[in-house]
Amino acid sequence: MNDDDPSAKIGELRAEHAFLDERLRAVQADPEGDMLEAARLKKRKLLLKDRISLLLDRSIPDIIA
Repeated sequence: MNDDDPSAKIGELRAEHAFLDERLRAVQADPEGDMLEAARLKKRKLLLKDRISLLLDRSIPDIIA
């Protein structure tokens, strides 16, 4: 796999985002869940979302019609 392939990187980031989403749901569903961990998971998810958006924007050619 080529490290420069944006679609592969986007796929990896989406998979990690989905994993973090599942983990966050589990932490929030636990009445004794660690709210600090939940905050960290949310922050990481937001970072991943921003990176995914950036890679998607870069993968679409900027064509002025």
